[in-house]
Amino acid sequence: MTVRLPDGTELSLPAGATGLDVAMAIGPRLAEAAVAVKIDGELTDLGSPVTEGAEIAIVTLSTPEGIEILRHSTAHLMAQAVTELFPDASLAIGPSIEDGFYYDFDLPRTLTPDDLQKVEKRMKEIAGRNTEIIREELSREKAVEMFKEMGQDLKVELIEDLPEGELITVYRQGDFVDLCRGPHVPSTGRLKVYKLLSIAGAYWRGDESRPMLQRIYGTSFADKKALKQHLERLEEAGKRDHRKLGKELDLYSIHESLGAGLPIYHPKGATLRFVIEDFLRREHRKRGYDPVISPHIMKTDVWKTSGHYQMGYPMYFFDIDEQEYGIKPMNCPAHVYVYSSHTRSYRDLPLRLFELGTVYRHERSGVLHGLLRVRGFTQDDAHLFVTPADLDKEIIDVLDFAFYCLKTFGFDEWKVMLSTRPEKSVGTDDNWDKATKSLITAMEHHDIEYTVDEGEGVFYGPKIDVKLKDAIGRLWQGPTIQVDFNLPERFDLNYIGADNEQHRPVMIHRVVLGSMERFIGALIEHHGGAFPAWLSPEQIAVVPVADRHIEYANKVRDRFNEIDARISVDGRSESVSKKIRDHQLQKVPYMLVVGDQEEEAGTVAVRQRTGEDWGSIALEEAVERISPDLRMPRS
Repeated sequence: MTVRLPDGTELSLPAGATGLDVAMAIGPRLAEAAVAVKIDGELTDLGSPVTEGAEIAIVTLSTPEGIEILRHSTAHLMAQAVTELFPDASLAIGPSIEDGFYYDFDLPRTLTPDDLQKVEKRMKEIAGRNTEIIREELSREKAVEMFKEMGQDLKVELIEDLPEGELITVYRQGDFVDLCRGPHVPSTGRLKVYKLLSIAGAYWRGDESRPMLQRIYGTSFADKKALKQHLERLEEAGKRDHRKLGKELDLYSIHESLGAGLPIYHPKGATLRFVIEDFLRREHRKRGYDPVISPHIMKTDVWKTSGHYQMGYPMYFFDIDEQEYGIKPMNCPAHVYVYSSHTRSYRDLPLRLFELGTVYRHERSGVLHGLLRVRGFTQDDAHLFVTPADLDKEIIDVLDFAFYCLKTFGFDEWKVMLSTRPEKSVGTDDNWDKATKSLITAMEHHDIEYTVDEGEGVFYGPKIDVKLKDAIGRLWQGPTIQVDFNLPERFDLNYIGADNEQHRPVMIHRVVLGSMERFIGALIEHHGGAFPAWLSPEQIAVVPVADRHIEYANKVRDRFNEIDARISVDGRSESVSKKIRDHQLQKVPYMLVVGDQEEEAGTVAVRQRTGEDWGSIALEEAVERISPDLRMPRS
């Protein structure tokens, strides 16, 4: 038979040839590097037979697909090692994820970090056996029977939940067998470079009412160099962890006794947030947004009209005077009420309403993570009510605004995604098409490269998601722009057009930073806590050499207070070197040391947190040189 390669070359093979045979026919080096094969675009195992006239592509570890297969296979290797060490282990799921893999287990005891070393050692033994990994197809009845006999009830539940008629496959490697779609590498001997990283808890199927399982995270790569680089990135990420820095810099805290996912901002954290919010208020005002403030609770009927109630949105509900209320998970219905409070003309549009609105969402406890995933958070939320003719221009302007904000806070790279209509949605096909085209038009205007995230839009409209790339290359959720024809329809919003007839406005939902909590978490990690001076909660620390210099230190502070600097005097009875070291650890941008010489001459000795020493300079010169660094940037 004849098959085609991606470059159009035809290759003759004997009947019954497999993907591995294709790789061998191309060359032994390729066969050695191959981990899977694509047959007419479908990814499958190397042992799968190819068909007459099919287009064949060999997958190696130089491709993202190859690495994903490697990691999924390593997850199975880890699961086999765990079951050999803990014969009573129940297996849940073990997918590949970005940068690695995990597997969830129900185990007879709680794992410790020492257990990871034991599991890794057993993984190496299993890999050394170079056991063939074999795919098998089973009937539903046979699969259920087999896993029941093995005592793997979690696997039985997964099989029973599969749609009728779905192909069920398992993979064997020696005595170990697992339910899996695959594909996998040909043998365990191909799994050589990996590292187990951590242990965490995870509810079975993400449901808090189900058993808590133990999750082991790991990673694997094609070579040791790539693994070493990844581990170095993880080490750097650990140093930048906003939970660690948030405590060290005394920015915020979260207390289980108060409530999970509900952060409290300490004075420094609140100061940081106020600076960000002041920047946002000023920039929104300059761009024609009107401020509004909405209540935290609204009657359930509002959420039924908006559709959030029926869509099962993660809200909190309670009763007042036998009337059900919901704590708001977003601000849009209140902004709709602002719009509908007056008769609107096309001359009033676009109407841009902005609110730093605090909202609450019932997030599962298992997904809460520092400031990045919380239950109570504040959004830099705005809703624009526009005519259809103005829709494209307004989205273009929002993108301009968002990118300006990101650059101002030190983010210079990002990834843009277009999220399209999800399976569970409301609205007409025509409106979804119009909304999606407007988002694409705006991105094309900015010459933005974007990827399409199929089915990941919100239930009422498509959206643009901008993910920020931080200093060590990680992506964080940032600005979001959503086009909505649905809410104006559901709340019967209108405006009087130039033809003196009623028309329906289009609604744009958008944030330019996102939630304050998530953005501050990302900001901490991006800058490693060393914020630009204009953002720093404390910009200057005055360090008197001895108690007799405190009076002069206070005069220095008072002078900088005149230019609205955030400045303090360190009057502790500590050595100068310890004070300076403490302020460097607190990431204070400037330290002004004052002693006998400085007091007599009217100078200050300026040190930066980077270690740069300006020496003693006149106080007024220090004010002149430092003040530009302390000012909020202006567009």
